[in-house]
Amino acid sequence: MQSGLRIRSLGENTAVTGFGNDYEVTNPNNAPSNTGSNGLKRQSLEWWFDEDGLFNLDEEGRAEKQQCAVATSNIIRNFSFMPDNDLIMAQHRHCSETIFQCIEDHETEDEELITNALETLVNLAPLLDLRIFSSSKPSFIRMTEKRAVQAIMGMLGSSIKAWHCAAAEMLGRLIINPDNEPYLLPFAPQIYKRLIDLLSLPAVDAQAAAIGALYNLSEVNMDCRLKLASERWAVDRLLKIVRTPHPVPEVCRKAAMILESLVSEPQNRPALLAHESTFAEILLSDGKYSEIFARILYELTSRPNSKVAITRGVWGM
Repeated sequence: MQSGLRIRSLGENTAVTGFGNDYEVTNPNNAPSNTGSNGLKRQSLEWWFDEDGLFNLDEEGRAEKQQCAVATSNIIRNFSFMPDNDLIMAQHRHCSETIFQCIEDHETEDEELITNALETLVNLAPLLDLRIFSSSKPSFIRMTEKRAVQAIMGMLGSSIKAWHCAAAEMLGRLIINPDNEPYLLPFAPQIYKRLIDLLSLPAVDAQAAAIGALYNLSEVNMDCRLKLASERWAVDRLLKIVRTPHPVPEVCRKAAMILESLVSEPQNRPALLAHESTFAEILLSDGKYSEIFARILYELTSRPNSKVAITRGVWGM
């Protein structure tokens, strides 16, 4: 199935902020003197291996390195919000490898570092081609497409809200690029199950991220729509998003359009017919989405393969 061109508005009206005052700035007046050609090498070595130096392996040195890593991740994150930077960063293999390795090591890395890495990847995702990890560009970490997707799946399964929301949003943006499909679709059953689980959470931002990802996934191909419809609780939870309703109208609209996409496949109609009365109730009570649910009921009841086409033709258009 060919989908129309999707216009990206990522980063619009987003304020770019630094990492605040959490980190002290080194006073240049206190920096070790490094002038003179004769003593240059000796002074450099003394600075690198000083007991207070950044590259010492004692506890204080490790803490300083971690602090610098977090600060650097904040800078890279902020770069990703700026126009034109995202394309350059998405095409930089070492940058992508490093960020993916950070989230891959989420069990041992600093939580703020992981959060910054995830937010960076969410910004780069619409322009990120996973084939970069098997390209001829120089590699420093040997990241692969499969490892990258597995790292995202680890974040999607996390209990930390900021992480699983970012992972869901990232998947929804990565799938826009058809070249990423061969690497993402083998994980489709796990992705659908977890996204449907997120719809049951009370957090509205988790629901919104899951709906956004499911909306794009349902547009990929017939197999995606069949697998999504067969996922337990999928239809019930999509309907709950519309009926509750979610505080963001666009999320409700997308949930309704996912249902319309599912009903377009004849194999899904028997399962969706079980919810016919709910569809009719929304049609008659909610004017904002009545047109979508009218089309859903038409698809369900007015097709030649429908056993109840004659008696339920009232929903025809």
